[in-house]
Amino acid sequence: MIDTAVTLRRAAGPDDAAAVADVWLRSYDAVLPTVKRAHSDDGVRDFFRYVVVPEQETWVAESGGAVVGMMALEPGRIEQLYLVPEHRGRGIGDRFVQLAKERSPGGLELWTFQVNEPAHRFYERHGFGVAERTDGSRNEEREPDVRYVWAPER
Repeated sequence: MIDTAVTLRRAAGPDDAAAVADVWLRSYDAVLPTVKRAHSDDGVRDFFRYVVVPEQETWVAESGGAVVGMMALEPGRIEQLYLVPEHRGRGIGDRFVQLAKERSPGGLELWTFQVNEPAHRFYERHGFGVAERTDGSRNEEREPDVRYVWAPER
């Protein structure tokens, strides 16, 4: 089911940064309860305010005036894609991935934790394939992860 009442737009500034961080915190805590976060809530909020929103191509999904999803892009990479738990399964993530593919038509990569099986199913459904698995020694959480890649059909 695609929620047509949800709009996607570029994040604009500090007000969006706070809402984006809140989406990330809610989603991370709900979906990844066994993964220890590397930063406090305030540290996460600062990261989104001073790094993600001003330095990355950050998009938000809005419903009823509230930010319910976020995606941050770097050239060729999905850095972050999170939805508040009650808005999962409504097609918002599908729309974000389609947008990411449009913004990086030459291909994309992303990382997710190995324990995040719903993310694995989601990205594989969108044509991403596993390129690498690690023991987590290179990420802040020290959690085993997996790198996915998508390449357009030639």
